[in-house]
Amino acid sequence: MKTLAKLPVTIVTGFLGSGKTTLLRHMLDNAQGRRIAVIVNEFGELGIDGEILKQCSIGCTEEEANGRVYELANGCLCCTVQEEFFPVMRELVARRGDLDHILIETSGLALPKPLVQAFQWPEIRSACTVDAVITVVDSPAVAAGTFAAFPDQVDAMRKLDPNLDHESPLHELFADQLASADLVILNKADLISAEDLARVRLEVAEELPPAVKVIEASSGRLPLDVLIGLGAGSEEHIDSRHSHHDHHHEGEDGHHDEHDHDAFDSISIELPQADESLLLDALTQLVVQHGILRVKGFAAVPNKPMRLLIQGVGTRFDKHFDRQWGAEEARSTRLVLIGQGLDAAALEAQLRAALSV
Repeated sequence: MKTLAKLPVTIVTGFLGSGKTTLLRHMLDNAQGRRIAVIVNEFGELGIDGEILKQCSIGCTEEEANGRVYELANGCLCCTVQEEFFPVMRELVARRGDLDHILIETSGLALPKPLVQAFQWPEIRSACTVDAVITVVDSPAVAAGTFAAFPDQVDAMRKLDPNLDHESPLHELFADQLASADLVILNKADLISAEDLARVRLEVAEELPPAVKVIEASSGRLPLDVLIGLGAGSEEHIDSRHSHHDHHHEGEDGHHDEHDHDAFDSISIELPQADESLLLDALTQLVVQHGILRVKGFAAVPNKPMRLLIQGVGTRFDKHFDRQWGAEEARSTRLVLIGQGLDAAALEAQLRAALSV
């Protein structure tokens, strides 16, 4: 009986809005016949990223496309690894003769180290190996002196306890995502000057082991051979990678404890059809007034047969019409807002007032 080679797994991590989903979509669009399974983890109730990735399954039936994407919406992967991640991996291991690669996109609030350590479990380790951990960096945000696009929000986090003299939780999370990396992508490199990009490269390098490569990209457009086939075997050396949150996950008995994301809120809002300009103006005001880190969702625009996909990082919004509305599909606007100390009722009321709905 032929022994199957270990199935390579690429873990893509990075802060909210850094471009992880865009990178994965690019990888799927350029798979060159590779049979790739995708696990998508989201922070929030709506499966926005998973639905975006399903659109890459050109040539597949809807059933086949849905079978390629596993959405784990109950918190971050490192918190739900036993409850959800393990059963999904066990299913993929059973199908590994039909697969060439697995891609895992973590939540923007996830810590990658515990996820990589899960590949040390005997049942997974015998069948899979972590080909690489890829950390995607929002270069303009780092160049601006923060790690998300809204600096006031980061300042607020740093000032939560004026008596503390340590780094902000956001910076520690950013540093931990870099500490686990085998490859770092300085994304959105086209949006900043060469001088700023060089400064970002130096800042990122301070958090990295010497052997980790750093490359630049615009919208995640990189050759697939640069992204997979690295053969890092990350699970073999992850324990030696120091992170700020090690003590949050591993107790004296060696078991991983949960870390909490109570400082971050994710709220879902559903609205009727909305004028595109009014909606984007209203969302921008919400970001400015409430320090919202991330906005993503779908909008129904009056007299438009296509659905509008919206993704915002701070006050920077990307939008495009991604597909036609289905004949039986309810034309509504569904949004996820991620930030700190968010009041769902107040935000929805402000949006409805701005849109007069």
